[in-house]
Amino acid sequence: MRYLVTARVKPGRRGALARAIADESLGEGSIAGDEYLRDMGHARELADGRVKWIEVCFCATPLAEERPYWEDYFDLLTVKDAHARSRCRDQSGEEPWACTDCDCTARLERWLAAQGKPFDP
Repeated sequence: MRYLVTARVKPGRRGALARAIADESLGEGSIAGDEYLRDMGHARELADGRVKWIEVCFCATPLAEERPYWEDYFDLLTVKDAHARSRCRDQSGEEPWACTDCDCTARLERWLAAQGKPFDP
């Protein structure tokens, strides 16, 4: 499933987040692998300081695996379905792991890319 995540960098954690991205240690030890770096590469920072990105997650509970890694740097404000679950081929069992290369959020990704500015901690 894909989720639209809205978060705010925790006070005093921007530098640590920038280092974790630069040295590619963000998410180190997570089964989600380099998803964290991909997410930050596409994240957008809005004028009010909120950061938004689309997250791919296969956990039964949204971001169950990723949440501890993100919460080290961010206060997670919202985690919403990025598209209808009824159309998710992974959720329906039609195609396991379909979310990895699915284009179901292409329209949302285009909209998000036009919001704010690229996130650069």
